[in-house]
Formats: sequence, structure tokens, C-alpha cells
Amino acid sequence: MVQIKEVKIDGYKKVIEATDPSSHLHCMIAIHDTSLGPSLGGTRIYPYASSQEALKDVLLLAKAMTRKSAVAELGTGGGKSVILADPYQQKTEKLLLAFAEVVHSLQGDYIAAEDVGSDTKDMAIIRQKTPYVAALPTHTSSGDPSPFTAWGVYRGIQAVAQKLWGTPSVANKKILVQGLGQVGSKLANILFWEGAQLILCEANEARLEEHAAPMGAKTVGLYDYIHTECDIFAPCAMGGVITEEIVPHLKCKAIAGAANNQLASPLVGEMLLEKRILYAPDYVINAGGLINATAEFNAGGYNATAARDKVNHIYYLLLKLFDKAEKEHKPTAFVADEIAQYNLTNLIGQRKKPIDFKH
Repeated sequence: MVQIKEVKIDGYKKVIEATDPSSHLHCMIAIHDTSLGPSLGGTRIYPYASSQEALKDVLLLAKAMTRKSAVAELGTGGGKSVILADPYQQKTEKLLLAFAEVVHSLQGDYIAAEDVGSDTKDMAIIRQKTPYVAALPTHTSSGDPSPFTAWGVYRGIQAVAQKLWGTPSVANKKILVQGLGQVGSKLANILFWEGAQLILCEANEARLEEHAAPMGAKTVGLYDYIHTECDIFAPCAMGGVITEEIVPHLKCKAIAGAANNQLASPLVGEMLLEKRILYAPDYVINAGGLINATAEFNAGGYNATAARDKVNHIYYLLLKLFDKAEKEHKPTAFVADEIAQYNLTNLIGQRKKPIDFKH
């Protein structure tokens, strides 16, 4: 029997924690804001060290999803879910079906999608018990969001290059990609074919060699990104990698990657500005996957070409953001938050018609 309890968190619409001993489910779902539409966010399956660590992560991720959707004007709100489990050892169909019951209990206020540790096959299993799922592996759904996330990050890197060097070309630029998961590996592949000099960093050594060798990429140790000289550092693993302690040691000209919540604190954004390191705010540059997932709720249904074209807009959105930050001498992360809050306050991009989950 799935047990669900609400956790009261100031500033969040609803946060729940659920357990089911028979399936070994222990999960949390955070709904931050639904003023622009129902919350949509990935289901992260990760072996958190504690419930407190999982709660902290799901709260940060849900808030970032609110901002991501608001800036991109997608007509969805901010939500996220985490399942405390090892996706390689403990993920079972029984666990996913129990999780589906928890999602269904929220009656559409939260829409699940894939994330770290989950995939479109998992979403199909969850869909058996609840219609509140996106990114399904069907011809009417948006499918795997990672190619769109990777492409959006690449377009964001082009905006960084345009701002710093007056050209969107990444040819011969040294780009350090940290994390070679679904998004990081695809991003590295795009950058290779666009002529970048790749430096790769990945915890899984076998995966690192698998990707580095075919692209002639250099490799560095797990934490060597701090001291490695490069033009652009692209964090594509877990969040919080840019801390106050490491900023003085960074040897990059810009940070532009796919990871969520890259900055450990708001102060880090100010420190990057002082050090003249251009930062592409994570929830702006990595919005491609969310843009693709929300496209299946558009009038007329999912259209990959329309989704791609909207992802391409990340390039122009970031250029405007960079110029505004420079003009006002503010950290780019602060300016992104301002834009998100303005759109939320003024209900810009609010969904006019409820989503039909019957398809």
C-alpha cells in the first residue's frame, strides 16, 4: 500500500513524500508553481545518501523548472520528482507502477517525464497507471528529450561564442564537457563535428574512453576541470559544481552546459562576473528537452520541426540576456531570474486551454 504524506515547504504549492515497502519505493514530488500551467518535470532516479539530500535536490530542481518554463514561455509550471534508488540495481517495473500511483494522486498538477536515471521506456510503464506523463516512446509523443537538450546547449554555446569572439563558430575552441550521459555525450558529438577541440571528463572510465577515442578528445580526471585551461566549460552532470571555493581557480572564459543548478549559491554568479567568466544560466541554455516535451501538448499535437525551431530560439534568448546583463552590470544568473519572475508575475506565456490527457 503506497503511503503518501505532505511536506509543508514555504513558497511551494505542494511537496509530497511517498513510500511503498512492497515495491521498495521511496520518492518525493515537489510542485513549485502552477500559475502558468500544470507543473512538468523529470523523474530523477538516484541513490541519494539521505532523505534530506533528496528533498533539497527536488526542491531546487522544481524551482528551476518554474523558471525554465517561464523564461521559455511554455505554458507549464515547475515540478520535479525524485526516486531514492540506484537506477541500475533497484529500478523495477513494480517500483515504477507504485510511483505512477503517487503521480496520479496529484490529478494532473504534476506531469512526469524522463530525467537522470529514467528513460522513455520507464515513462511508458508509468503511463499504464496514469495519463500524466510526457516524453513517451510513441509516434504521437515527444520521445527522448536528450537530443533536443543537447542541441539547445550547443545553440547556447554558439551564443557564448558570438558574445565573446564575434562569431558563433566553435571551430578550434577548447571545450571541456563534464559528464557523458544522455545529453553530455550527444553534445560532445555535435561539438566534435563542428570543429571544437574536446576535453572530456566523466566518472565512468569505460564510458570516458568509449567517447574520447573516436573523437580524438583529451581526457582529464574527475575534478581536474577546476584547473584545466579551456575556452568553455560545459557541466553536463549533477548540479552544484561551481562553488565559491573553485571560482578563483577556474581557467575558462565561459561556462555553458546542460547540468541543472550549476551554481552552488547566488554569490557564485557575482564572483563569475567579477572574474569576467561569461555564464549561460543553466535553466535557459538547457531548456531544449522541456521545450520538446511541452510541444506534445500544442494544438494539433507534437511536431518535431516546430520543437526544433523553438529550441533554436535559445541562441537569441541568451544573446539578449547577455547584452542586458552587460548593460546593467549584473550577473547573468540574476538577470535570468528577473526575466523569469517578470513573466510569472505578468502571466506571460500562461496556458489558455487545459491539457487534454486522453490522447
